[in-house]
Amino acid sequence: MKSHYLLVLLVLTLSFSCKNDTSKATTDTTSGATETYDSLIYPEETHFKSMRQVTYGGDNAEAYWSFDDKQLVFQSNNKKWDVDCDQMFLMDANETFTDSIAPPMVSTGKGRTTCSYFMPDNKHIIYASTHLGNDFCPETPLRKNGKYIWPIYDSYDIFVADLEGNIVQQLTNEEGYDAEPTVSPQGDKIVFTSTRSGDLELYTMNLDGSDVKQITDELGYDGGAFFSPDGTKIIFRSSRPKTEEEIKEYKDLLAEGLVQPTEMELYICNADGSDLRQLTDLGNANWSPFFHPSGEKILFSSNFESERGFPFNLYLIDIDGKNLKRVTHSETFDAFPVFSNDGKYLAFSSNRNNGGGRDTNLFIAEWQD
Repeated sequence: MKSHYLLVLLVLTLSFSCKNDTSKATTDTTSGATETYDSLIYPEETHFKSMRQVTYGGDNAEAYWSFDDKQLVFQSNNKKWDVDCDQMFLMDANETFTDSIAPPMVSTGKGRTTCSYFMPDNKHIIYASTHLGNDFCPETPLRKNGKYIWPIYDSYDIFVADLEGNIVQQLTNEEGYDAEPTVSPQGDKIVFTSTRSGDLELYTMNLDGSDVKQITDELGYDGGAFFSPDGTKIIFRSSRPKTEEEIKEYKDLLAEGLVQPTEMELYICNADGSDLRQLTDLGNANWSPFFHPSGEKILFSSNFESERGFPFNLYLIDIDGKNLKRVTHSETFDAFPVFSNDGKYLAFSSNRNNGGGRDTNLFIAEWQD
């Protein structure tokens, strides 16, 4: 989670060739979009039984399923949908959108938004937004001292909205960054990232914003957290600086509302923060983790096999850190994997099939173990 477009830009500032799509395509006669089911799957991607492309332009990411798997909510900055930066959009699970066909917006259209997620009633979503700080999109710095960075806007707060886009509740009002909320599949808790302690730590709260508890307390950017299917565990990414130089750089950037996302590993803990342990030790950026429906594996995005920052691919790993397996075989960017609640489908974001451009689109694959 968090500022997906920035890491996409990190990948796409370099030039590379894509694999060719050679199979036949089928056409969605409702939208006019071309959906290439078989050609979207590379031969090595054996976990995908079928795949369809959902969006066709802009940066589209972090698509999360409703609890009944009938809808998804996602963020997009598609300029043809009349937005200047990321806003939240709603779609039915079987829909496809061209540049000219925009899904309904469910955020305010003001400020910048990130990390939406369905509430258990399937009638409301949560998301983070900067709109209370300013109606306009905040400035987006991309580099600091020649290194890629993410902004940590202190105007982010977490809100609940209905599916018509009406905000019905503000869940956070602490000074500083409050964002990256996700809901437990058990429908009782929210986990989110906040700077209220002076560092980027994880917190849990009830669905109404009550009973806030800090569950991490080590220096570093703890974020992008998700609950296990049974709600007992949490998986997340962290930068965790170690050396004096790394610690100083991290603190200096954080004081400016910035973090550097290029060195991150995955950590796992119980839902109350106990039994915290590092899951990966791969190097480079390991992020956007999500539990496999079994609860015994993690699917995540990484560029640990890359020497120049790309490509990013999806990998499976057991929750004990064993049996690492590559799932996607893209030459560009695959990230933000999210299983449907019934475990049959996987939504993710990818640069595949974009004609060699910079668009990051949503895809839904039929999953097979």
